[in-house]
Amino acid sequence: MPGIESLTEVLVDELRDLYDAEKRLTKAIPRMAKKAANRTLRAALNNHLKETNRQVRRLEQAFRQLGETPRGKACAGMRGIVEEGDEHTGEEFETDALRDAVIIGSAMRVEHYEMAAYMGAIEHARILGQSGVRSLLQETLAEEQAADKKLQAIGQQVNPAAAEAGMEEEDGGGFGRSRKSGRKTGRRRAAKKR
Repeated sequence: MPGIESLTEVLVDELRDLYDAEKRLTKAIPRMAKKAANRTLRAALNNHLKETNRQVRRLEQAFRQLGETPRGKACAGMRGIVEEGDEHTGEEFETDALRDAVIIGSAMRVEHYEMAAYMGAIEHARILGQSGVRSLLQETLAEEQAADKKLQAIGQQVNPAAAEAGMEEEDGGGFGRSRKSGRKTGRRRAAKKR
């Protein structure tokens, strides 16, 4: 089997990886949105699903501009991130805020993976003089960056509520036991590990 012999082949390979990643996300995002209790988070995820569908179409345009047939190549990185997110969000949570905090973290990992992948592909398109492809990829990168910022803002609302979930303030130290289970909370366990 011949190896990759040109930067154009590298770019096409990156696009195939991204194409598979975006297609996976069209299935994963609705699962996250369904589990989200926070309305703002759910709306942001549903809005990003619409963007993701447009991103898939942009990648198809990029393939055509390069004279290639749009098709994906299994993206092991995104598969792993999605599987990990499904595993974490499928756990039992004492409060909706805790689950939402996990969803935000999982979604941010997705965004950061995508941003890194798009930045690499954009640079390769630039070097190759593929300004049309570069423009399409930059448009998607801007959406991924905006989605990440939106998730950060939502996290600033959700994460403090998640930190307070199940906590009883004792001696002002912020350590406590879960009201429901009597188990030590994560903050105390984390402190013991140090």
